[in-house]
Amino acid sequence: MVEVFTGRTLVNKDGELVDPDEALRNKVVGIYFSAGWCPPCRDFTPVLCDFYTELVEESDPPAQLEIVFVSSDKSTDDMVEYYHDAHGDWLALPWTDEYKHELKQRYKITAVPKLVIVKQSGDVITDKGRKQIRDRGLACFRSWLEAAEIFQNFKG
Repeated sequence: MVEVFTGRTLVNKDGELVDPDEALRNKVVGIYFSAGWCPPCRDFTPVLCDFYTELVEESDPPAQLEIVFVSSDKSTDDMVEYYHDAHGDWLALPWTDEYKHELKQRYKITAVPKLVIVKQSGDVITDKGRKQIRDRGLACFRSWLEAAEIFQNFKG
């Protein structure tokens, strides 16, 4: 269970409510701070989609990875449009949840995009997820998984 989202409700792309304790259990979690109005975000999001798709949707067994989108969009409508049009099939913190401000403080987010990779405890593995994916591709997941100290079923 990822303590950072305990007691919160996440949503999926279908708008369904998701229990984070279940969805994030025994996974490396990438907290993706992003916004549709931000050109560097729009540039990186497709790269993250490919990374996620290859690791989670096309691997057998799927990699122990989940992404949670935390929006810096200016409205719920902007967030929903950006989430549906550009993001992978991962989870999001609802735009209306004020907890996003606490998360930005906790992880020292001063600009977007930012991909913070965390352990189950919420402790940071790296706050340079975006750079690592760009530089190392899928190989960075292995080092995150080792740092995460979770039960591993990943063979890749």
